[in-house]
Formats: sequence, C-alpha cells, structure tokens
Amino acid sequence: MGSSGSSNGRFFGTLAQSLTSAPLEQTEEYLGDQPGQDRALDQDLGETDPELLLRECEEALQRRPARPHRDLVYLNCMAPCRRKHSPSIRIMQWNILAQALGEGKDGFIRCPLEALNWQERKYLILEEILTYRPDVLCLQEVDHYYDTFQPIMSSLGYSGSFLAKPWSPCLDVEQNNGPDGCALFYRRSRFSLQATSHLRLSAMMLPTNQVAIVQTLTCAATGRQFCVAVTHLKARSGWERLRSAQGADLLQRLRSITSQGAAVSQDRATPGGVPLVVCGDFNAEPREEVYRRFSSSPLGLDSAYKLLSADGQTEPAYTTWKIRPSGESCSTLDYIWYSHGTLSVDGLLDIPTEEQIGPDRLPSYHYPSDHLSLVCDLSFKQENNRSA
Repeated sequence: MGSSGSSNGRFFGTLAQSLTSAPLEQTEEYLGDQPGQDRALDQDLGETDPELLLRECEEALQRRPARPHRDLVYLNCMAPCRRKHSPSIRIMQWNILAQALGEGKDGFIRCPLEALNWQERKYLILEEILTYRPDVLCLQEVDHYYDTFQPIMSSLGYSGSFLAKPWSPCLDVEQNNGPDGCALFYRRSRFSLQATSHLRLSAMMLPTNQVAIVQTLTCAATGRQFCVAVTHLKARSGWERLRSAQGADLLQRLRSITSQGAAVSQDRATPGGVPLVVCGDFNAEPREEVYRRFSSSPLGLDSAYKLLSADGQTEPAYTTWKIRPSGESCSTLDYIWYSHGTLSVDGLLDIPTEEQIGPDRLPSYHYPSDHLSLVCDLSFKQENNRSA
C-alpha cells in the first residue's frame, strides 16, 4: 500500500496554504449563544463541486481497497410522499478517530501505521462524507478542524462550529495537531442559524473533560425549527457513573435550550419544545444507565438505529469494532437520538457485515476510523394537532 503520489494533497494543500496568512483560533468560550461567531470562521473560498472533490478522493485512494458498500434502507413506503410536504434532513454522526490518537495512543495492533497516514486517511474520511452528502454533520475526535475540515466543508457550502476538549489526550502525543473535540456542520443553503451553545459537561457539579455543541436551526424549506446537538462522553469501562452524570447534565441543558427555542419561535412552536436531534459517541452500550436516561427522558427521545432491527426495539450489534493489545472489542456506542413525537425516520444507512469489515477489524486500509458512520434521514411530522 504505497503513497498515492503527487495527486495527494492537491485540494487540501491549496486550502491549507490559504489559511497561513490568517490562522483561525479556537474559542475558549464554553457557554453562550453566538450565531455570528461561527459564521465569521467560514471563509468565502467559493463553492467547490462535490463531484469533482469526490473524484479527487477516489484518485488519491486508487491504491487502497474500496470502502465497504452500505445500503440506505428506506423504512416507510410513505417516506417519498412525506418528503413532498417536508423534505428529508440527512444527519450524519461519526467519530472519525483523532489522528494523534490513531497514530500515537490507541494501539490498533492489526492496523498498519501506514494505513493511518494522514495524507491519505483524510481522503478516506472526506470520501465517506461526500458519498452521503449530509445536511447536518456531527463529528467527534476532530483534531484537524482548522487546517482541514473547516476550510473544506466551508467551500462545500457548510457552516461549522468546533469545541475542543479542555484536556485533550491528543496533547500528550508528540507532533500532535492540537486538541481534539466535537464539530458540527450544517448546509448553509438549507438552514439558518438561530443560536449556538458551547457546553462543557459537568458531573456532580464538577466540570469534566467532555463537551457538547448545540445549535438551533431553521429549515428554509419548511420554516420549522429544530435543535441539533453533538457530544462525546467519557470513554473506558469503570466510568459508567460519570457518563450517566454527563448525560443527565446534557439532557437538563437541552431541555432548557429547546423550551427557550419554543418560547421565542412564533407560529411554529412545538408543544413541549423544539424538535431535537442528539448525535454522539456515548461510549456506552444500551445496557448502561446513560442510555436509559436518554430513552426515558421527558424530551421524548428515541434511538433511530433501533428501527433497522426486526422488532424495531434493538440496537445494532456494533457501531465500533477494533483490536487493541487488551483484546477485541465489538460494541454499540454511537447513537442518533431524535424527538419521535415531532420527527419521523425515513431511512438509515445499513451497518456493514463482519465480512465487509474484514478480519483485522477497524481502522484499516479501506476504512479510516474505528467507528462506523451513522446516517439518518429525518423529516418533520405534519402539525395536524399542534395545540394538543
């Protein structure tokens, strides 16, 4: 698996060079509604044709095996009819694996270091995003936001927001690219930003190392508001109580944000609050308390990926599958939660099979992260009984 040669970096190098005269800095604010701040970071670099960029990715990756094929599963025969009234909003959730952690700390013993080379791995990540063209993109473990994802996504028509972990483990790795954190992108042509909150999650009244971004958006096609959040809870076994406390803190703040949004929204206020989508790597399997907190929350949340199962009540067998020195780990840790009273799931990106993932698991030459991307098409339910 050699380098892809001179074609590598053509687009990325141009954008990185354009930032050298005006580097962007990460904000230190964790709390507050700052819709103008995120827009200020989106530089006017002109629109990039996503098809051309996708072809460039394919050219850069021609020596690597193809990514696993995944089908979009449409759940309801009424979905196309419903889209005429309320076009689907495509949400993508993905822990992309911080470059510093992949190369320096995570110890994927069956993944050659060459497969994690950033000069090619970034093309694999971008290829995955360009393949599914989300309207809203929620990412975790982003440590190349300012030099890669922000300029590229901006040129593709997205506005972005980033929040780093205060004590990112990436900083312990030599030649790191700065701290990792969460990033949230939305398509500028489809949504207008109403408010942004940068949250540092607390547990037992104490601040932790985990963060969340919450944005309230208005859909241009329907005029309806919804709120989207991205987070990444504490990793590792033994930290279940901390994850539960972090989840409780996030839910409480989301309840406040969505109820405030409903109060200021004029004729589109939804009883009980603005519709909500919460994406993240929760580092928690469905048996954990934090999962139960979300599934039983007064916010009326449900997990979209349960709908892929035969009974509609069972999460996928895995969203991450890796081999470390401590052994093989196959777990469901990643979720897209949605307000089931006001939003409908039209379709979901299927989970690849064990055979497609391969015996060395993830990451690999054909897949850039140890976590699978999740993609969900959502639409607003019709407001037949808004006053109920």
